[in-house]
Amino acid sequence: MRITFTAPAVEALTPYIEDGHKQLKLLHDTEGCGCVVSGVPALQLIEQGGPDDKLTQGDPFPFWYEPRHEVFFEPELRIDYNVSSGFYSLKSDNQIYTLNLRFLKN
Repeated sequence: MRITFTAPAVEALTPYIEDGHKQLKLLHDTEGCGCVVSGVPALQLIEQGGPDDKLTQGDPFPFWYEPRHEVFFEPELRIDYNVSSGFYSLKSDNQIYTLNLRFLKN
């Protein structure tokens, strides 16, 4: 899996990760969904990956994800940031996953 971050997304995310204490993780969030298939994508700030997480290189940021959720995403993804709305989006060449990608900063 690979994520390309657009220039606006890079500019918006850099302040959160530039000091090296936080990293990005792409989630397939199933909290409150009732079924793993009904999950929604989210981007989360983490201090380090968990035992089931895999680190991979994105462009320009590396990111973590859970390989068991890789089936829900295409191999090439793109994260963008809309400056006027303040929302991130997750897309591929074939589909829009969400125009309101949750960014979990906890």
